[in-house]
Amino acid sequence: MNIAVIGTGYVGLVSGTCFADSGNDVTCVDIDTQKVEQMQAGQIPIYEPGLEPIFARNIREGRLAFTTDMEEAVSDAEVIFLCLPTPPGGNGQADLSAVMKVAGQLGPLLEHYTVVVNKSTVPVGTADRVAEAIGAHADPALFDVVSNPEFLREGAAVEDFRKPERVVIGTDSEQAAEIMTTLYEPFVRSGNPIIVMDIRSSELTKYAANAMLATKITFMNEIANICERVGANVDNVRRGIGTDSRIGKRFLFAGIGYGGSCFPKDVQAIHYTASQYDYDFKILDSVMSVNETQKVSIVRKMERFYGTDDFSGKTFGVWGLSFKPETDDIREAPALYIADELVKQGATLRAYDPEAIGTFRQATSQAVLDNTTFVHSQEAALDDIDALIICTEWNEFRRPTIDRFQDHMKHPVIFDGRNLYDLDRARKSGITYISVGRPSINVE
Repeated sequence: MNIAVIGTGYVGLVSGTCFADSGNDVTCVDIDTQKVEQMQAGQIPIYEPGLEPIFARNIREGRLAFTTDMEEAVSDAEVIFLCLPTPPGGNGQADLSAVMKVAGQLGPLLEHYTVVVNKSTVPVGTADRVAEAIGAHADPALFDVVSNPEFLREGAAVEDFRKPERVVIGTDSEQAAEIMTTLYEPFVRSGNPIIVMDIRSSELTKYAANAMLATKITFMNEIANICERVGANVDNVRRGIGTDSRIGKRFLFAGIGYGGSCFPKDVQAIHYTASQYDYDFKILDSVMSVNETQKVSIVRKMERFYGTDDFSGKTFGVWGLSFKPETDDIREAPALYIADELVKQGATLRAYDPEAIGTFRQATSQAVLDNTTFVHSQEAALDDIDALIICTEWNEFRRPTIDRFQDHMKHPVIFDGRNLYDLDRARKSGITYISVGRPSINVE
């Protein structure tokens, strides 16, 4: 098929590249001229494992192209994917201005039947609004608007797109359903379902999925907080409940809260939608509140450990800045909040991340920049520090033997927000090790 992808952010670029790799001709559109020129030159503007080789291959073989000219991109397109940003507003409402602007521009450009797909995560009712905006300048017979939410995990997006657990298609049009099913069939040959449903249910499905996962994470963080008070170990509790098939093993790891581009935004958005329909979504009130507290819970532990909230004269190492491993995305990353709190309390920082130093620099405050030394190895972040803070569970942070920390650090104290290390090894190594939901190991 001929496909146009409007928006080359995370979802748009991964989707466009993977569709091209399955044999379609894909043109991606973006208003950022510099970004388009960068991609035309074969350079990827995001970090995503596995994307670069298929990106380069499909440009080389002529199936993947980039332009700033939307008319050029959509003129021959059978399917147009809207992969545009929908950031949260101050009240949690998704900002649909980019989606609606493009929808208004599409109507005059449609000359043959086209399926217009909302791939962005959008609130219930958006497809109706997009159809109305396009229909103001186009014959309704020339298009159908479809909801096709994405379920991509940053760090595993290529695999998720190529082998989806399910594909959700929201449409009441048999013609649009047939086109979308044909487009996705190469990705579900192993038998995973393509689920066709009504549009509003499809729009709600993505929000419901992310809200459920965020709730599961937050529940486990609450259990971890109880474990710390009663002397239990959250790892044992996790194993005990994760073997229950009704619960499952995934998303049960305690830590310093969820972040990223999806969970915070989507939880806020479904909560806002509920309020618009006079429904008080009490569970999500708690999820958001607990997560905000959890992000800086490690700072509270540091205050208790040192017996003060004045960290003047202390230097802390930070391992991990991105919200999760295998991405450079720092949106709502706990490291942002932790760094801000520590600097306000007088600390200086030595920070390392394998991929996210650049994006962290762009997002953090000037005060944090002025009081942080960014280093380019995990060992360099340990030099002459009072304690190490682990914010992201990059695999390379698991590799150093725990008893070698003393070789680098002024004081062998670790505050681990991701529970990377075994407690018995930490105890034998002679370090002070404070993690989440597990007994602390304190060495005088």
